[in-house]
Amino acid sequence: MYKRAVRWMIRRNLKALRQGDPGPLLASYADDAVLVFPGNSSWGGEHRGKPAIEAFLRTYLEAGIEGDAYDIVVNGPPWRTTVCMLFVVHASDGAGEVVYENRAIVFARAVWGKIVYHEDFEDTHKSVAFDSYLAYRRQISDRLRRRGFRRERSQRLPSG
Repeated sequence: MYKRAVRWMIRRNLKALRQGDPGPLLASYADDAVLVFPGNSSWGGEHRGKPAIEAFLRTYLEAGIEGDAYDIVVNGPPWRTTVCMLFVVHASDGAGEVVYENRAIVFARAVWGKIVYHEDFEDTHKSVAFDSYLAYRRQISDRLRRRGFRRERSQRLPSG
């Protein structure tokens, strides 16, 4: 029953994140939690504490990334729970073309329902390439803004 509840909470929290609300997922982290993201991209490093994890999640949302969990495995008692899952992410440009796709294995350790440690294992080359795409998109946006073009929220920039 406990393992089923954990899987349900993960799916619920990720659904809220896909809808732009990081609150439920952030609430599942302990105040001193650590989120480790591999590689040399802007995402990479150790994000320590809820404020750092919140900043990571908000950057994730601002980049337009959406993801979902598959094959969620929960093991152990409530005071030492291990969660592993396949996490698939993607981001699309304004025309609907996929500009980023990646798969990760997420390993997490929770204590009494709060995540204390979270580490992603994914293709870091794809994260670096997505960083380059985002930098290009910002550069185009800055140039257009300097020329007096103000985009409406509903308008998207070209994928490039």
